[in-house]
Amino acid sequence: MTNEGEPTLYVNRWGDSRDPSRSGHGAYRDRCSCFSQSTPRPRARVGFHTQQQDTSAPGWRHLLELIDEAADDGREEFHPLTELSADERRQVITLPSSIAKLTAVRHLVLYGSNLVRIPPQIGAMSSLEQFTPYTSYRLHWFPYEITRCRKLTRSTVSTRALFGNYKLRPPFPRLQPSPDSHATDLDPTHLEPRRWGATAVHSCSVCDRPVTQRGLHQVWISILVATDVLPLLVNACSPECVDALPDGDEDHITAPHKGGHIDQPPSDWD
Repeated sequence: MTNEGEPTLYVNRWGDSRDPSRSGHGAYRDRCSCFSQSTPRPRARVGFHTQQQDTSAPGWRHLLELIDEAADDGREEFHPLTELSADERRQVITLPSSIAKLTAVRHLVLYGSNLVRIPPQIGAMSSLEQFTPYTSYRLHWFPYEITRCRKLTRSTVSTRALFGNYKLRPPFPRLQPSPDSHATDLDPTHLEPRRWGATAVHSCSVCDRPVTQRGLHQVWISILVATDVLPLLVNACSPECVDALPDGDEDHITAPHKGGHIDQPPSDWD
């Protein structure tokens, strides 16, 4: 039994996830105005973040070095942002594709990041058991490839920041039409994130085959990943791969969809 006067000790579940702004080093992330993350304010439309990663930025180069170090020493916990200055953190809006090398990492901590997207290469992190992008308020969706992390059983996500979340039901960005109804000059390796959510799509989210000029079929699906229902962007190579997707979560839109003006279940506020 604990004495009444004895102080209670609380465990930091995410290790050294310090906030650099508390040390007087300036802003380490940008504000997000895509939709309200505190109250239900219906919006007709939302979009993808349009920023592209500056690969010449010091923060990006530093992150590349940290990933190489983590891959070389086979560490099981990876907290890269704690090694970056506030300015460097703000410069990183996605992760490098080289995270595919982190096959020994069991816990990936991205607490308080400035990320707007996660690359599909996260699916190659075969040992990943715990994923913590908590308080990454500009991160509204995840790649379907995260479902390839078969050992992933725990996650800590800021739910209110997600497209279609059950608390507020913000809309999803409207996805581009399937290839049979638009021009055939699309180059999947050079995309505008404003329209496609990514700067490039190389392989199918479902079967991993190459995505060709006529084979980019994008849909949204919301399913349980570890401990959170996440909105996942699927980049499929064919209608058959779209048909092979599992059903969505029963408290969300249960079928793959194109986003935009689509009915969702009531929010917790309704």
